[in-house]
Amino acid sequence: MQQIAQRRRRAGLVARDAERELFRGNFDLPPEDERHRFLFHVHGDAGVGKTFLVREFEQIARERGALTAYVDESAGSVPEVLAAVCRQAADQGHRFKELDKLLLAHHERRHEAELAALAALDPAPEAGPSAGSMAVARAGLAGLGLIPGVGAFTGAVDPGQLAQGADRLRTALGARFRSHEDVRLVLSPESVLTPVLTKELADAASAVPWIVLFFDTYERTGPFLDGWLHDVMTTDRHGALPATVVVVTAGQRPFDTALWGGFADFVTAVPLEPFTDAEARALLADRGVTAEPVVTEVLRLTGGLPVLVSTLAETRPTGPDDVHDPSATALERFLKWEREPARRAAAVWGALPRWLDADVFRAAAGCPEEQRDELYDWLTGLAFTDERAARLRYHDVVRAPMLRWQRTRSPREWADRHRHLAVTFRRWREESEAGRGAGELWADEEWRELRLAESYHLLCARDPGAPRLVIRDLAEACEQSEAAAERWVRLLGDAGRDADLAMTAGWWRELSEALGEGGPGAVLDRMLSHVPVPPADHPAGGGLTSRWRPVTPRPVFQDDADLLGDPWPRPDPGSAGPGVPVTGVDAGAHAGVAEARGGSDESGEPAVPGTGEMDLGAALSSSLAARLHRGRAVLAAARGDYPAAVAQLGHAVRLAPRDAGLFALRGEYRRVLRHHSAAVRDLREALTLDPGHAYAWASLGATRLALGAPAAALIALDRALELEPDYTWALIRRARVWRELGEPGRRLADLDRAVALQPDSPWAHCERGDALRTAGRDEEALVAYDLALTLDPEYRSAYASRGVSRFNLGHPAEALADLDRALELDPSYTWARTQRDAVVRHRDG
Repeated sequence: MQQIAQRRRRAGLVARDAERELFRGNFDLPPEDERHRFLFHVHGDAGVGKTFLVREFEQIARERGALTAYVDESAGSVPEVLAAVCRQAADQGHRFKELDKLLLAHHERRHEAELAALAALDPAPEAGPSAGSMAVARAGLAGLGLIPGVGAFTGAVDPGQLAQGADRLRTALGARFRSHEDVRLVLSPESVLTPVLTKELADAASAVPWIVLFFDTYERTGPFLDGWLHDVMTTDRHGALPATVVVVTAGQRPFDTALWGGFADFVTAVPLEPFTDAEARALLADRGVTAEPVVTEVLRLTGGLPVLVSTLAETRPTGPDDVHDPSATALERFLKWEREPARRAAAVWGALPRWLDADVFRAAAGCPEEQRDELYDWLTGLAFTDERAARLRYHDVVRAPMLRWQRTRSPREWADRHRHLAVTFRRWREESEAGRGAGELWADEEWRELRLAESYHLLCARDPGAPRLVIRDLAEACEQSEAAAERWVRLLGDAGRDADLAMTAGWWRELSEALGEGGPGAVLDRMLSHVPVPPADHPAGGGLTSRWRPVTPRPVFQDDADLLGDPWPRPDPGSAGPGVPVTGVDAGAHAGVAEARGGSDESGEPAVPGTGEMDLGAALSSSLAARLHRGRAVLAAARGDYPAAVAQLGHAVRLAPRDAGLFALRGEYRRVLRHHSAAVRDLREALTLDPGHAYAWASLGATRLALGAPAAALIALDRALELEPDYTWALIRRARVWRELGEPGRRLADLDRAVALQPDSPWAHCERGDALRTAGRDEEALVAYDLALTLDPEYRSAYASRGVSRFNLGHPAEALADLDRALELDPSYTWARTQRDAVVRHRDG
């Protein structure tokens, strides 16, 4: 009797009779029956009751003896989904031992990969210099969840590195891990884990009649689950899935017909609409709300939306004293019968942030410390909030009208509270930075969340500096990855909707379309298309007020001592970090390639007054337009298209002719193209603008060496290392200068320090091996070459150099094997062919 009563109570709560019977009836049909469905997709607007229905489906499945697992957006990848399935299966007495073991190995290998990437994403000998490149390499590891592919590394790694580093990443992982299977666990975990999942499910299917997997909030999990789920259910790529498996997905959007359209007899769509009057009345009656005036008012206020009906029903109003109150505000709709002022205020102001934890709640609600925990606990129990992954979120259908009420009731208080939240998130963001470089920060999920939250509240407060801050961050996000770009574009949509910023919402629509059509590059192009084109006789005219001046080509001096001042300016240590005032213009904190950072927004234009809107024609100062061109340059260089990158930077320096970072980056790209004279002019221009620019000094030193001027190269590289003593790229380049100057001791000292700074750099080990070999210390050189080849088994230079050392030690057969391997990797490797010919001549007498 008790079980019957519980089932009836659940029915009263959810009131989805037809949907429940549809799902229940599926278990009466064997898998061979054409009417049986293997996949149910529940979809409907936020607040329509999808999660309630999915939980009811789960209870129905368990009543039929099914093994079940429920996963929502707290899982952010396929491995995390499988880990949740394992935990829940174990709770029901079915231990997936082999899958558990592999998931643990995946976690361990991923951690090891973070160390391997330090070497894999290092600049190769011909790549560009990158002060602090190890921080940037770690930034690339933010993309581990996105591997395979190197798109996630696009902005976190210097473009010259990235063009050469994709294969190096794979080989470095292969050298570090114990087996090819370990490498696959990092590079393509689904390919390793999924066949084991299907085997575990097959084993479990022998003990239970059904297995039902539930994937909720599919609008969030679908991007990484949908294709995988399609492969698992419709192909044998990962092994045979038991026929007794049923999958339920639930999200706001219908299924992707392009992917699932050919499986109409396989899938059942379950669209949800608001409750009918009868269903809403049944739920209210179940909660003891039966007085007709009260029921009528609830129906009028909620429109039958289940989450709202449930919210009002839980307050159990006993009379319609204020039923005829004319106020239709969100406060009265959702908290009509909550009389305690502190709770009402907490619920209203708690809606301001996009997400809450106890700390954010205190900042949003402004409640005393002694009340925070009590009020936050109360808030987590409300029907219109969900706590997932340690964060609380309001249902959209409740939060939206609450925000409208606050914004229209008191616009000044609305703005003040958003500014206060922006200050709070800014403080937390700055605390998390701890002197780290921009590349490492952009790889940090916590930092990105804090930055997004800060920017959201600045936009909602209509802060005059917010548009430029967001544009600059969006340009940086486009360099980082498509996923990062999507989050910053979505920020515009959220702020535009919540703060009623029509132009901001318009930019969200336009940039979302661009992102979907052409990725991050198309987003940058779309923004640039709104920059006013200056007339030919007014280079910086139109909407841009840059103090443009043509750059007079400077002579290529024999050295650069004229750039060394005394006292010599040094960069402000705080200027390289991403600190940004809550109001005003972003001070160049996110300049993309961290080492080639530019100065602050030097265009001199005041902030756009008053609106805080995303009017790009007004907000795009010359420096911000230049920043967009720079983003296009970085993306072009990441594709290996350095001529296009140089062209984009030409547009950028025309708009921001006093930005040292732009000249430094163009100079480095020209060095990669071996346009050395042009590179020198750009790099000297950068150093004229900013004598403390270590990146420019290092690149200038490498360029001078390429021009056959080691003394001039030494001046530049010494200055770079005075600025940044741990600049590994500059140390290795200076070691090459010492080689040219006949200073073997100093050469080896620099390389010893480089190896100590970056022990996982195959380049550093190989260069050190060359120094030891030149000094006649071939036995020690072999150790260095072996280390380099352990880190990168396809390092052609290390094979060739090791071959020479082996020949010097009297091992011609082994020497030939190494030199042959070097030529196999690169048949055009002239030095290796010359050395091989010498070995053959010696062998043949």
